[in-house]
Amino acid sequence: MDFKLHTLFPVDLEKEWNGLLAQSITHVPFLRFEYLQNWWQTRGGGEWPSDARLVIITAHKDDHLVGIAPLFHSQHDGKSALLFLGSIEISDYLDFIVRPGDLSTFIEGLLAFLTAHPDIPQWDMLDLYNLLDSSPSLDQLQQSVTAMGWSVTTAVTNHAPVINLPGDWEEYLASLDKKQRHELRRKIRRLEEAEVSSKWYIVEDENSLDEEIDHFLALMSQDPEKEAFLTEEMVTAMSGAIKTAFAQGYLQLSFLEIDGQKAAAYFNFNYDHHLWIYNSGLNRDFYSYSPGWVLLGYLLRWANENGRTKFDFMRGDEDYKYRFGAKDRFVHRVTISRQ
Repeated sequence: MDFKLHTLFPVDLEKEWNGLLAQSITHVPFLRFEYLQNWWQTRGGGEWPSDARLVIITAHKDDHLVGIAPLFHSQHDGKSALLFLGSIEISDYLDFIVRPGDLSTFIEGLLAFLTAHPDIPQWDMLDLYNLLDSSPSLDQLQQSVTAMGWSVTTAVTNHAPVINLPGDWEEYLASLDKKQRHELRRKIRRLEEAEVSSKWYIVEDENSLDEEIDHFLALMSQDPEKEAFLTEEMVTAMSGAIKTAFAQGYLQLSFLEIDGQKAAAYFNFNYDHHLWIYNSGLNRDFYSYSPGWVLLGYLLRWANENGRTKFDFMRGDEDYKYRFGAKDRFVHRVTISRQ
């Protein structure tokens, strides 16, 4: 494999990048070229300083792109570190972009390249966040790093619950605990039979997208923690992620309206036959109608009826995720130090 350092996003490789991702060990929207490029423009909504440096490593074999290490350099935990682009807070799953059959050769070559190339910033730590427990990178890194005599530690950092969908709404409901099934049906029926008008919809009109983004961010801001999270840089990052996903055809921005007012919203990625549940907002004036639960129920019905195979709640172990039938997975942090 021939390795190359990129200190700017290699726009000429965008199509190949996303094509390789579709065959990669971890196929998630957070690794798409356009998502990471948008993330980098604000350094993750201000999570990282402006002097962080791009360190994208590509590998080619016979003039074909076969591996990508989407990395950047910054100070982290008091050390000079290389991290995955997308780290840490707003990109739920990260990994190397490489086919399973090329993984071992790619990792071994990458580690040697990171050590030898003179233009790569000096680093003390390779700190890799948000690797799914299903990623073969976990075992391969352990093997390759140990063989080099370096130090490697792996730690679970978060829950990542997911629902495997049967493809049928009634079958999905039957899979739930009896109490939860009754509760979900009751809340949906209560709203639909109430003396208020209600509807839900998915945003499809590009001309209304800016306005709908504003509505979504306003709903998010009704939660004090999310209001603090939504700094100016974070608003820019999230708005960019929404517009990028819309342009590429994998945005699902949905709203529930009650009496003509926005009552709940979900920003999801509708990608690779999965729904990736990214963020949400609620109008406190309508809490008595449980708008978040009702809209989530509508989205689950939509996903089952439209051939989606997974409903991925992503990071976080909030109780409601399990009440909707999610099963646990975990994400890991791998820390590598040269000795």
